Amino acid sequence: MHFDAWRHRAAKHLHPRFRPLFELIPPTGAGVDFLSMDSDSSPADLVEHLRSTPTKRVRKGLQEWAGQHAARLSPETLQASQGPMFVQQIASLVEDAHERFIAPYWPQIDRLAHADRALRLKHLSEHGVERLLRDLNPGRIIWKPPVLHVTMASGRSGDVYLDGRGLVLIPTLFGSRYPALCDRAEPQPWITFPIRSDHRLSAEPATATAAALAEPSQSLTALLGRTRATVMGVIADHPGSSTTQLAEHARISLASASEHATILRNAGLTALLRDGKNARHTATPAGLALLSASANH
Repeated sequence: MHFDAWRHRAAKHLHPRFRPLFELIPPTGAGVDFLSMDSDSSPADLVEHLRSTPTKRVRKGLQEWAGQHAARLSPETLQASQGPMFVQQIASLVEDAHERFIAPYWPQIDRLAHADRALRLKHLSEHGVERLLRDLNPGRIIWKPPVLHVTMASGRSGDVYLDGRGLVLIPTLFGSRYPALCDRAEPQPWITFPIRSDHRLSAEPATATAAALAEPSQSLTALLGRTRATVMGVIADHPGSSTTQLAEHARISLASASEHATILRNAGLTALLRDGKNARHTATPAGLALLSASANH
């Protein structure tokens, strides 16, 4: 499995206190409503939004969710849910789980997501919306205008009539290969689809997956240094980035981004194009070849 190594590392940080999250967010099927935070806010903002959820809504949501999905909470979680601090406890668990299990791998997840987005935009621009929707999740998301046919992890399938509302596409790396869907969302319905990770995850042994998600390859880091290797990877995955965007993606200062980009350009690994007042960085064939070769070692 692609994520065996990640699961192995994550398991070392698991603690019984995380159990309520596993109960409230099952591997298949719907989770409890107040934990369904479908927005583009930062993780910190989402946690704060969760903390401010009224106790009345939390209890009502738990009751409705348990009734609709025949969900059973452990006696400990059920008892805790009746207390006034329950949502605060859950918010702290969500925050801690993110810091332990997701944040260390986020730079590479972000790179995979941007690469996937570039692929989807190419499908859209060259072949239209039919190709875009057809390749999102073949066999589970089927577009037959004007109807979107979706098969869920529960085995339930149904038709979604968009009626001109549009559709928000949400990429997921760790989510189920089956789509999650909310066709009643306003102003637009949304659906999830798996990030195309065949070039990074399925091509590597499972034991290397977690390390690949967390940092550049050891061979590239040894050659260029960790920060410069990261900058090289960002330029390749975000062609046309300005120096400011490069600094943001690599999570380094603007001065550092400019310095490393200049060194990479002088070595022939990247090129610089002027776009008005902005400098746009792009990997050269030599730079892409170096990244490709290092990924196999």
